[in-house]
Amino acid sequence: MFGLIGKMRAQPGKRDVLLDILLRGTEHMPGCLIYIVAKDPADPEAIWITEVWNDHASHEASLSLPSVQAAISEGRPHIAGFDSSTPIEPVGGVGVPSASPAALPLE
Repeated sequence: MFGLIGKMRAQPGKRDVLLDILLRGTEHMPGCLIYIVAKDPADPEAIWITEVWNDHASHEASLSLPSVQAAISEGRPHIAGFDSSTPIEPVGGVGVPSASPAALPLE
């Protein structure tokens, strides 16, 4: 599996508009297991996005989907910037298929 956790910053007063765009434009993405968009309760302009994909290729392919391209175009004017984006390797959890123990690296 492949995942990303990122923090996006909306233009002042535009967080709710941007949240709506992010949620509308990303409903049907093949290979996407989890896509969570969340408000940061301590920062009125911050948005956290958590994604889990079958693999990195699924994530890359999603960027060319018409619905995702439309969301990017519509959302761009409302984005002030990106604070962080961290790739992760999900191994399981609620809503995520668990990696088999044999697939996990030994420490």
